[in-house]
Amino acid sequence: MTTRVGVVVFPGSNCEHDVVEAVDAVGGSGELLWHKDNSLGDVDAVVLPGGFAHGDYLRTGAMARFSPIMDAVTRFAQDGGPVVGICNGFQILTEAQLLPGALYKNQGLKFLCQPAVLRVESTDSVLTRRLNVGDELNVPINHFEGNYVCSEEILAVLRENDLIVFTYHDNPNGATADIAGIRNENGNVVGLMPHPERAAHSLLGSTDGALLLKGLIGID
Repeated sequence: MTTRVGVVVFPGSNCEHDVVEAVDAVGGSGELLWHKDNSLGDVDAVVLPGGFAHGDYLRTGAMARFSPIMDAVTRFAQDGGPVVGICNGFQILTEAQLLPGALYKNQGLKFLCQPAVLRVESTDSVLTRRLNVGDELNVPINHFEGNYVCSEEILAVLRENDLIVFTYHDNPNGATADIAGIRNENGNVVGLMPHPERAAHSLLGSTDGALLLKGLIGID
């Protein structure tokens, strides 16, 4: 049975079609969901894609967090459904309090669009369940507000409970503890700044992102 992945489109999203194409390429079935929808339909997983939801005019993800579909996403996540937030989607997950911490402007106040080497820190997540701790992945970043920050108390919880999923090999944005992605306690909600959909084809320079998307749709 093909895994159906709903990709939520917010005003200002710009990576939704890339995610759908990459999901289809690894054997899933991607479909677009509008942010004003009240239901997720019959999807098996949800992705909040990258971009600039609502233009990021207030604060990244702050307005998108109140889109009608986020109530459905929250219920889906609470019921154990796989939810992944990529870049702007990660920011939305923190604003919706589905993940702790926040994303701030990059150290140096520069927009970054470049390759990044990630280290897998946890395999207890819907993206990394078929990988090994210590695996290194080449997955590009594309953000201005990708600097993950949290309190010392939250960082201690992340570390003690194996909630850090990815770290940067060479921290590009000043993120606390080199964090590139985290998960919730159940591992079904994951947020990451790098873009796996941009590393799903050899022509793009890396297929490491496909490994993550295969984990999401349950394909070895």
